[in-house]
Amino acid sequence: MRFLKLLVLYAGLASGANPAVAGTDALFTMAEGDLASLQLHGEPRAVPTTPVTDANGKAVDLSDYHGKYVLLNFWALWCAPCVKEMPALDRLDAELGGADFEVVTVATGRNARPAVDKFYTEKNINNLPKLFDPKMKLMRDIGGAGLPLTVLIGPDGREVARFSGDAEWDSPAALAMLRGWMS
Repeated sequence: MRFLKLLVLYAGLASGANPAVAGTDALFTMAEGDLASLQLHGEPRAVPTTPVTDANGKAVDLSDYHGKYVLLNFWALWCAPCVKEMPALDRLDAELGGADFEVVTVATGRNARPAVDKFYTEKNINNLPKLFDPKMKLMRDIGGAGLPLTVLIGPDGREVARFSGDAEWDSPAALAMLRGWMS
C-alpha cells in the first residue's frame, strides 16, 4: 500500500503538479500507522497570532516562525499521552529541525515553569522550546478541544493539517511523511 501511495505522489510530481500542493498531498498519501487519522484541510487555514510566553516571560507568536514548516504541539504535564510523546517530538526536532523546520511545543493550562524544567531534565528534552499558554488562549483560538493536539503549519504561516492524540513523531513513517511535505 505504501508503494502505491508513493507511486501516486511521484506520478503527480512528474506530470507537473504544483510542488507546494504535492508536498501537502504527501501528508495525505504517506500518513499511516499512528498518523493515519491526520486531518488534512482542503484549504490551508489562517492561524491566530495569539501570543504565548517563553521561559523568560517574553511574548512569542506563531508569526515568529513564518518561513518555516512548523509542527506545533499543545501539551501539558498532567496529560499522560502528552508526556509520552514529548521525547519523540524532541528526537524529531533533533532530526529535522533547522532553518526550514521546527517543532514548537506549547505547555497549555497549568504547567509551572519549575515543573516543566524538571520534566525536560528528567526526560532529556534538549531541542524543544519551553513555551507557555497558561490560560489556554492560543489553544482555544486555534480551535483545540483536547490534548495532545498537533498542528502542521506551512512556511506561509497557514495550517494545513492537524492531529489529535499522541503519535510516534520520530518513526520512519512520520519522518518520511514530513520530509515529503517539506520537499
